[in-house]
Amino acid sequence: MHDNASSADLAASVKILVAGGFGVGKTTMVSSVSEVAPLRTEETITELSAGVDDLSGVESKTTTTVALDFGRITLDESLVLYLFGTPGQDRFWFLWDELVRGALGAVVLADTRRLENSFAAIDFFERRGVLFTVAVNCFDNAQGYTTDEVRDALDLDIGTPVVLCDARDRESCKSVLITLVEHLIVQASASVA
Repeated sequence: MHDNASSADLAASVKILVAGGFGVGKTTMVSSVSEVAPLRTEETITELSAGVDDLSGVESKTTTTVALDFGRITLDESLVLYLFGTPGQDRFWFLWDELVRGALGAVVLADTRRLENSFAAIDFFERRGVLFTVAVNCFDNAQGYTTDEVRDALDLDIGTPVVLCDARDRESCKSVLITLVEHLIVQASASVA
């Protein structure tokens, strides 16, 4: 190691997935919080997806992620998060098995207008033992719910963090990621004790 190595060279790198149902704001979250130009694999929704993708509740959506979104955020001089946004449609879920490899945790983004679309992502991470935080993306036209109401509706363990956020707002998304990292640290400490 060189004496002039910067603290960024010594920062721990952590892989985090941003997952959830179709149209919950995963691409928006990765884009709003990333300190680098995010990689996106969005394609225009065409007539071919009619009857295949459920656009209920997101009828105005014109693009969809077909592989992944990628971004990076440095939380402090010792921690860099690499964010991998997953595709939301069922037909692209085979990619999740590859994307989850090496991930330390995940954010499950939820939309209270279509909360049932969160169950598959929650089940995916629970079955694989991947710790996660549920982030409720507070859409402008959605009815507001408390984090306890969302926790009950999703039947989550009391220890699983649930937070409210705005996927368009960098500071809001950063707060979600900090909540996840704190959850990962607490769980790691508990398993060592």
